[in-house]
Amino acid sequence: MRKWVILLLAIISLLAPISVRAQNPISFSSMFIEIWPEYDKPSVLVIYQITLASSTSFPATLSIRIPTTAGAPNAVAERQADGSLYSINYTRQLEEEWSSINFTTTASAIQIEFYDPSLEINGTSRHFIYTWPGGYAINQLTMQVQQPSGATEMLISPNLGAGANGSDGLTYYTQDIGSITADQSIQITIDYQKATDSLSAQNLPVAPSGPIPQSSISDINISYALPWLLAILGAGLIVGGIVWFWRSGKQKPARKIRRRRSSVDQSAAQTDQKADEESIYCSQCGKRAAPGDQFCRSCGSAIRRR
Repeated sequence: MRKWVILLLAIISLLAPISVRAQNPISFSSMFIEIWPEYDKPSVLVIYQITLASSTSFPATLSIRIPTTAGAPNAVAERQADGSLYSINYTRQLEEEWSSINFTTTASAIQIEFYDPSLEINGTSRHFIYTWPGGYAINQLTMQVQQPSGATEMLISPNLGAGANGSDGLTYYTQDIGSITADQSIQITIDYQKATDSLSAQNLPVAPSGPIPQSSISDINISYALPWLLAILGAGLIVGGIVWFWRSGKQKPARKIRRRRSSVDQSAAQTDQKADEESIYCSQCGKRAAPGDQFCRSCGSAIRRR
């Protein structure tokens, strides 16, 4: 009975981390939302830079909602420790106004990019409304709007503060929003004037970043395989323990067999020994004499008895 109790405790200890991980809700340590109207397309490029909370268990499965009109995201990637980005697989689930981008990550830093085509262009006037639909608690949310090249009369509501020139020569409006709950949404309205249809990327001295490379097998984080390796190792130990308990319960130590020499063998050995001791040989030629001989049958010498 005690053996089965030990086995049950071992199984529970292996399953406990999985159940705890399933019950732990995912939250963001920080999120940086970048909104770039008319950057390299006549739409709005939206970039999410997400850092997961330190309490996140990996691999972590997330679902980020983007406008359905945006279509497939331009990028869903993990950011490695060296700053490089690697694309990861995702699925897109349509839900009327919003589409859920579902993916599993093994890194704490994530970047998502998509183009929102809902920018309204009416002559020289531009109007755009951005909405973060919520879904995750965010400890530190920061919003940033890039002023398009050639744009004037920039109006952002709520106000994101005074603009600052970036290293690329464009003006950026940045504001720390602070923490928000999972069910809280954020909306930003942008209006500006722009006389031409030129894009900001066309006026920059450097080209926008190239396509994000697909991660290879060597780039897969070991933490993704580690839980499975531990589970396989634990299962092997459990199976080995069951076999050992079963064999140890059925096998009994064999009795040590002591072979005794038979009385016939002992008497025969004693007879041979006695016969060797009673044998008589001729003192002259060395030939063995038969019992009762008085003279050697070979040389005729008298047999000397002991």
